[in-house]
Amino acid sequence: MEVQENSEQIQPEVWELRLYVAGQTPKSIQAFSNLKKICEEYLHGQYRIEVIDLLENPKLAKQDQIVALPTLVRKLPEPIKTIIGDLSNKEKLLLGFNVQKIEGWTSHPHEKQ
Repeated sequence: MEVQENSEQIQPEVWELRLYVAGQTPKSIQAFSNLKKICEEYLHGQYRIEVIDLLENPKLAKQDQIVALPTLVRKLPEPIKTIIGDLSNKEKLLLGFNVQKIEGWTSHPHEKQ
C-alpha cells in the first residue's frame, strides 16, 4: 500500500492582528473583548492577536503609525488595514476588514465562492 503526501494542502488563511493599547484602561479591555468575540465568531480560530502596550513599548507605535488608542491593525491578509476605537461597532469592523460570515466559514472578496 502506497501513501502519498499531498504537498499542496491548502492551509487556512491566518489573520495577524495587532491591538495597540495604553495600559489596562476600560477602553483597552473593551477593545480586546470585542475583538476576541468577533474573531471567534467570524474567523473560527484562524487568527493571531498581538496586544502591544505602548506604555511599556512606546517606540512600537512608529512602525504602524499609531496616532490614537486603542488601534487595531490587520497585518495579514494584506492589504494592511487600521481601525481606531474600542471595536464596539461590529459592522464597521467587519466592513473595514472585508469579513463575511458564510455558513460557518469566512469568505473574502478576492476568493471564489
